[in-house]
Amino acid sequence: MSEPTQAIEPTPFHLKGNFAPIQEELTAFDLPVTGAVPPELRGRYFRNGPNPQTGWSGHWFLGNGMLHGVELQGGRASWYRNRYVRTPLLADPDADPIAAIADLRMSAANTHVIRHAGRILALEEAHLPFEVSPELETLGAHDFGGRLTTPMTAHPKICPETGELIFFAYSLEPPYVTYHRASASGELVQSEPIEVPGATMVHDFNVTRHHVVFMDLPVVWDLEALGEGGLPIRWSDDYGARLGVMPRDGTNADVVWYEIEPCYVFHPMNAYEDGDRIVIDVCRSARMMNLGEPDAPPLLHRWTIDRAAGRVAEEPLSERPMEFPRIHDGRVGLRHRYGYTAGFAPDEPVALCFHKVDHDTGALVTHELPDGRRGSEPVFVPAADGTAEDDGWVLSYVYDPGTDRSELVILDATRFEREPVARIHLPTRVPYGFHGSWLPDDAG
Repeated sequence: MSEPTQAIEPTPFHLKGNFAPIQEELTAFDLPVTGAVPPELRGRYFRNGPNPQTGWSGHWFLGNGMLHGVELQGGRASWYRNRYVRTPLLADPDADPIAAIADLRMSAANTHVIRHAGRILALEEAHLPFEVSPELETLGAHDFGGRLTTPMTAHPKICPETGELIFFAYSLEPPYVTYHRASASGELVQSEPIEVPGATMVHDFNVTRHHVVFMDLPVVWDLEALGEGGLPIRWSDDYGARLGVMPRDGTNADVVWYEIEPCYVFHPMNAYEDGDRIVIDVCRSARMMNLGEPDAPPLLHRWTIDRAAGRVAEEPLSERPMEFPRIHDGRVGLRHRYGYTAGFAPDEPVALCFHKVDHDTGALVTHELPDGRRGSEPVFVPAADGTAEDDGWVLSYVYDPGTDRSELVILDATRFEREPVARIHLPTRVPYGFHGSWLPDDAG
């Protein structure tokens, strides 16, 4: 009689192909380039993403953070570096990332990287930010001089007019949401608890010139039942969905809530004021994290809050799946014309192409990725002497399966559908990840 065979669990998507972690931290200089790097691009492009040090994680969101950076100087790609963000979680390979939520310093630090008030911060929404150097060496947790006693979202907003850093935290215990505001010099000047019904996963939010808009949506934490894919998060048919509008220097008493159709939004593109109305463009999924169901695709969608009438109009803007929306950072909270997104594959959170959205005309221009290449978040970099909103470049890491390596691709945003102006060849592949920033030399 033959021995019974044990079923072999399939490898989850986030641990195979170009999602799989890489093992080495590298430094390479004078990178080869196809095309020509625009000489005025002087600075560093950094991007964060999960890279589980043990080779395994229970979910894509839980791997240890690794930063990938390229420095551009004088028409050259002068170096590439990849470095782990060295947090206490990295120092303890046996730690449970979910259990580590209780310790603000046990961060994976794997989601985003920004610069504000001269500090480069690696971010992950359940913990404190971690400061890194311009060469990607970890300097330590940053708690705003002891004043930040909550986590910090991975999606803060930097106001282009005031220089303020506007952010929030969510928690598994009351207060479930806390709003924060830091000055242009990096001093935490406001922390305000915001009342919501329960422990909802608030990944991102919106700002306008005078307001913040919270998204209170029906994907909630449930620690008694481990959710699909190793996260204790699930869709709730009972929670409801609403948007909360508050003055940027307001309090919980000032929040006005507006009901919307149930959905989930990981990432908005931008929000702005239009008289008494607030316009918000988002990548919206009709349903997600419902056990036994595939997630609905993220589609570009517009909410228009009519504050005088007390209601929200909803309008789909595209039927093509897209995510990781970005705009010109100088338009954050202000009326924007253009947005840039990753055209998602139907079965994986990677870019088959990049889209440029013109909100004035409704036009969608697509940059196709050839030969099986796949991309990640597109980041817009304005031209120094640009006069139009789209004068500049779009940067993204693109994986080439033919070489099993990645490139930093630079697109001319005004000729978006054309060949890249430069393809910077990296010495390794960059696993698919999350968010990044261009840090120019001439800005603090």
